[in-house]
Amino acid sequence: MTTPTAPQSLSSIMDGNSFQARDLDTLPAAERELITRRMAALGPSYRLFYKAPVHAERAEGCYLYSPDGTRYLDAYNNVASVGHANPAVVAAVASQMSRLNTHTRYLQDGIVDYSERLLATLPAHLDTAMFTNSGSEANDLAIRVARLWTGGEGVVVTAEAYHGTTELLSRVSPAISGGFPDDPTVRVIPAPDTYRVDTEDMGAWFAARVREAFEDLQAHGITPAAFLADSIFSSDGIFPDPAGFLHPAIEVCREFGALFISDEVQPGFGRTGDTFWGFERHGIDADLVSMGKPMGNGIPVAALVGRSEILGRFGKEVPYFNTFGGNSVSIAAAAAVLTFMQDTDLRSSVASVGADLKAAISGLTADLPWVGDVRGRGLYIGVEVVRDRDTREPDSVRALELVNAMRERHVLISVAGPGNNVLKVRPPLVFGGAEVALFAERFQDALMAVERR
Repeated sequence: MTTPTAPQSLSSIMDGNSFQARDLDTLPAAERELITRRMAALGPSYRLFYKAPVHAERAEGCYLYSPDGTRYLDAYNNVASVGHANPAVVAAVASQMSRLNTHTRYLQDGIVDYSERLLATLPAHLDTAMFTNSGSEANDLAIRVARLWTGGEGVVVTAEAYHGTTELLSRVSPAISGGFPDDPTVRVIPAPDTYRVDTEDMGAWFAARVREAFEDLQAHGITPAAFLADSIFSSDGIFPDPAGFLHPAIEVCREFGALFISDEVQPGFGRTGDTFWGFERHGIDADLVSMGKPMGNGIPVAALVGRSEILGRFGKEVPYFNTFGGNSVSIAAAAAVLTFMQDTDLRSSVASVGADLKAAISGLTADLPWVGDVRGRGLYIGVEVVRDRDTREPDSVRALELVNAMRERHVLISVAGPGNNVLKVRPPLVFGGAEVALFAERFQDALMAVERR
């Protein structure tokens, strides 16, 4: 348990799988020229993926296409949750844009209809929605709401969490927090690493870490306000199981008067397959739930959902507004996504296809001494690449070799975790049996290539 300390030299979320300028000369002339222009116009903050960046011109379903027609299987992009260029979403956005796109201070049917449908997917106590443009804004708003409600300032997060890019969110996002000053109101606890933590009861172990953090905040005169987590611990290395282990930690939150903010940008909208929302897998009640761009298939729309008494007090006491959060076009996109998910029973498909994908990966890596663990739920799978299974030491070099070997074979994945050694397989939710077969074929070939190296 720590407060953020020295600036990090490497941001896992930014630099784990980033293009390096030293590799520029290895690329074809046309791409060298475009990258050089991009670097000059956008500056150093904008990273590209892969040793040889993917030049994307169009996309459809689970595939991206380069200008020369090369097809890439997308096993990484969660934002295009119901598939790239989903026809239903495209039609809804085009139709709405042709009629009206404005803010929420005019009376409109769309935002009310969608809010009622969205709230119906959540437990009954989560009965009020507020809309923003991004998950960062939603999480920023969640912390403000929690601090007003509790009268406290203290926030607890996990060691490699990522929750957004505002200044406030960077202070509770260790994965990108290098360069920002210490925040005495933030406590960082170890992730529930089921691969490395030696415990028979992850729930009790993790709850003890949350308790220690809240007690330390109090010891420094800081009242706890919130525990903020995504229930799949995606940036920490992907730790969704065992289902239910978060329950004791949330009981600790209640004991200290803190709110539980469930960041559902990654595990929400059916990605885990067995429940529509990630926190539901653990049999827990969230006080606030944040959502991000997957809810609109990439159109900028996000939301914070919570208990009416909590959000109601905030609305009465704080002059908050978000000019284009929940605008007409973004709500149309979100409504089309939800309709598509419900009409196609997409969550059931995610559960079965995800199980097949995980089984295929497990089978292909079972005899490799440098693959220590395959874990995940639904269409969110992590593959732990290690130096050897005895030490469990992360092997980021081999992991990145494998990521780039897959890219060479026209399949897109990335890495996660503090050691940049956990392969992150997180495709659009419309991934099907054909995509699993193609992924397995290319993955087997990439594993053999990396093994030979």
